[in-house]
Amino acid sequence: MLLDLGLSSEQIADPARGFSFQVDGPLDMRADPKLNVTAADLVNGLGRSELIKLFRLYGEEIRAKQIAAAIIARRPLTTTGQLVEAIEAAVPVSSRRHHPATLVFQALRMAVNDELNNLKAVLPQAVELLEPGGRLAVISFHSLEDRIVKNFMRENKGLKVLTKKPIISAKPHAILRLAEKL
Repeated sequence: MLLDLGLSSEQIADPARGFSFQVDGPLDMRADPKLNVTAADLVNGLGRSELIKLFRLYGEEIRAKQIAAAIIARRPLTTTGQLVEAIEAAVPVSSRRHHPATLVFQALRMAVNDELNNLKAVLPQAVELLEPGGRLAVISFHSLEDRIVKNFMRENKGLKVLTKKPIISAKPHAILRLAEKL
């Protein structure tokens, strides 16, 4: 069984979904349109300290304070373009290896879709579906997901970890972990 924790290219390519900071669209980011909370709800509804916590926890964003202040100063934000402008005002583009909105968009997407809790819920279900000798492969794209997968595989007595160290690709930065059901 393979779990690929990355975004669908269809989701990113569709500006109406609000996943990309490269094209303007509604500030949505819901993987399932039936979910109630959008990225706009979080950006416009959370207080300063809550935004900082969100950006640090899910985005590991070191400039969370400056970005939160810039967002609050520009509220209400309804589009990805408005959010990008706020972030770029707080963080110079030249000071980063990647676009300054990358980690904020990651944090918002993870919060809107409750990605970490969904990952914690699906891992035991995946193992349950495997036959003995079946293998679980998980591709993650950042350290928060990878830490959950690593700890789950290590602590699950019904699994034998096949990769002591993960297999890591260069670009995109993907992390593969493998385990076999005993």
